[in-house]
Amino acid sequence: MSSVYLLRIALPDQPGGLGEVASALGKVGADIVAVDVVSRGADGTAIDDFVMELPLGGRADSLVSACLSVPGVRVIWLSRYAAGGTLRHDLEVVESMTEQPAEAERVLVRHAPVVFRADWAFLVCRDGNSGQAVVEESTPAAPDLPGDEAPWLPLERPLRLAVPADWDNRGWRHITAAATPMGNANRALVIGRSGGPEILDSELARLAHLAALTQTVRQALSQA
Repeated sequence: MSSVYLLRIALPDQPGGLGEVASALGKVGADIVAVDVVSRGADGTAIDDFVMELPLGGRADSLVSACLSVPGVRVIWLSRYAAGGTLRHDLEVVESMTEQPAEAERVLVRHAPVVFRADWAFLVCRDGNSGQAVVEESTPAAPDLPGDEAPWLPLERPLRLAVPADWDNRGWRHITAAATPMGNANRALVIGRSGGPEILDSELARLAHLAALTQTVRQALSQA
C-alpha cells in the first residue's frame, strides 16, 4: 500500500541538481514514478514535476524537508495525485492519436489530465444558433459550465482562464484552468487543477501544440 504525490520544485538548472533531489527523496522512502522538466528559465532555474509514491505511513512533509535539504531548491507545490494511466509524455499521446485518427480529439481530452498533471479536461464549443456553450467531450471529474456559458469563447490563443467569481459555489472554487483553441476560435480544450499549481507558459505552449496536432491528424485522415 502506498500514497501517490505530485511535487513541483524549482532548482538550479545545473548538472547533478536533479540527481541530488532524487537522492534526498530516496532517503525518506519516496519511490519516484516519473520526472518531467516543466520549464527552464533565463535566470538559470528549472521547474520540475515529480510523481512519487510513499509507503503507507510515510509523511508528506518529509518530501518537503528532503527537497529543502538540497541547496537552492524551492518547493512550489505538493499534493496527492490521483490521476492514473501510463500516458505521461506528449509523444506517447501523439502516437495514440495517430493510431486512432478519427478519435484524435477524444484521445487528447481523455489523456490531458495525466499529461498535464491536471484533475480534468473537456472540449467545449459555442453553438452557432443559441450562443450557448456545449461540452462535446469531458473526463469524469470535469465540472459543469454554469448557465451553459463559456465566457472565454471565442478564443484566439492559449491562455490561463479567469474563473468568474460567481462560479465559486458551482464546482469551480479554487480552480486553476487554461484553454486553447481546438480547430477554430469557437471550440476550446480546457484543463483544470484543483487549487494549483499555476499552469506555466511552457505548459500552455504544449497544450496548444497537442491541440493543433489533433487537427493535423484529422486532416491527414480526410485526405487518405
